[in-house]
Amino acid sequence: MPTFPYSAEVSATARSLAEAHPDLAPGTETGIVVSVAGRLLLRRTQGKLAFGTLSDHTGKIQLFAPAATTPDFEAFCALHLGDWIVVKGEVMTTKRGELSVRVDGWTLLAETLRSFPDKWHGITDPDTRYRQRYVDLWVTEESRRAFTLRSNIMSSIRRWMEDRDYLEVETPVFHPVPGGALARPFTTHHNALDLELFLRIAPELYLKRLVVGGFPRVFEIARVFRNEGISPRHNPEFTMLECYEAYGDYETHMQLTEQLVQHLAITLLGTTEVAYGGRPLNLSAPWRRVSMSDLVSETIGVEVSIDSSVEQLRALCDEHETPWKESYGAGKLLLELYEKTTEATLWDPVFVIDYPKEVSPLARDHRTHPELTERFEGIVAGRELCNGFSELCDPAEQRARFEDQVAQRDAGDDEAMAVDEDYLRALEYGLPPTVGLGIGIDRLVMLLTDSSTIRDVVLFPTLRTEVRSAGGQSASGGQSASGGQSAE
Repeated sequence: MPTFPYSAEVSATARSLAEAHPDLAPGTETGIVVSVAGRLLLRRTQGKLAFGTLSDHTGKIQLFAPAATTPDFEAFCALHLGDWIVVKGEVMTTKRGELSVRVDGWTLLAETLRSFPDKWHGITDPDTRYRQRYVDLWVTEESRRAFTLRSNIMSSIRRWMEDRDYLEVETPVFHPVPGGALARPFTTHHNALDLELFLRIAPELYLKRLVVGGFPRVFEIARVFRNEGISPRHNPEFTMLECYEAYGDYETHMQLTEQLVQHLAITLLGTTEVAYGGRPLNLSAPWRRVSMSDLVSETIGVEVSIDSSVEQLRALCDEHETPWKESYGAGKLLLELYEKTTEATLWDPVFVIDYPKEVSPLARDHRTHPELTERFEGIVAGRELCNGFSELCDPAEQRARFEDQVAQRDAGDDEAMAVDEDYLRALEYGLPPTVGLGIGIDRLVMLLTDSSTIRDVVLFPTLRTEVRSAGGQSASGGQSASGGQSAE
């Protein structure tokens, strides 16, 4: 078995060399000696001369290996594509002007025992790309760019929020009562306390406890978990930005959302005029604001509202092939009709506002209509990007909403909420006028990287169990195509 070194001296990267030597003339020898490390992803031999391409996390640099000066030249030529090596040598350009490092010394750091995909084609099987991301990142340049941009998005969001006096906090992942969103939770068990716990479906109720505790502006970039279907827009674990601000209302966070997205587009892409799926998209603020009922009325050509009768809304649902249940009131029927007929048709950014109270158990009553709430969803390219609302501050009304949710759960809705007594106790200490917002980070990254599926922006998406043959070879497991109802 070969013995590999425990460490390697690295003094330069592919990018730093390109930046330091942008205009070297062909055939230049700089006299500068560097050490570079990475994977050998290309190699060709021409008699007593070999060329290689060394790839590191910043890019690629050519290796120039003359037989006369390259130690153990034949062993260098026998390296596997994908082997990790460190090379020490002079920075130079070839006669054709290619910036290179001459191989004056080299060491094998780690040997690849599996073949890398062909450099021209990469990984053609999507399941293999997602299951073997550690290979995909080397051979698919778009993947590396997407995940680098994702990291930059996260950093930019943190700086932007902190510049606006938001305090970043961490709240529990294990919840004794599932809440903060309408979704089915994952359950687990704490042995020492003999306690059933739930992986959080949202950090909302804990963040609002912090507003009660005297922090007027808080945010969390939270990993959340929802036990639901997988689709191009859904993964069971995903990332949310949630933030809460005392003394504001839903207009406050509509402005924050559109300004944040505009800032990210300009900072990271250089423009708000982007393309998604081949269609132009303008992310500039301000975004259009329009009520859900007005949008549905525009789409179906029939005037509807929260004041429409249940019978009329049921008939319209039937007409538009929208399933409904006997327990649905006018608000739930209106939401189902909107999601079936309208949401996917909204392309340019729009805030859909004034959601029915029936489907918004944590949102404050609308100041002009008792059956509506001051809630909004940001829709971009036909998909929900965010959800926010003026927060319900009245503990008695919140208890009534929770109890209605329990009734819905008893009627068969396994995404309905439970009563959270500690949260109600917190509200009894007083929650000032507050607005909250949740933005799906994965969907935001999809938008800014022009990715059609969430699996392209999640490093290790949830997959079916890999099936292996008796010989150890794996078969494609794929992903479920069933869609979940809650949005990231």
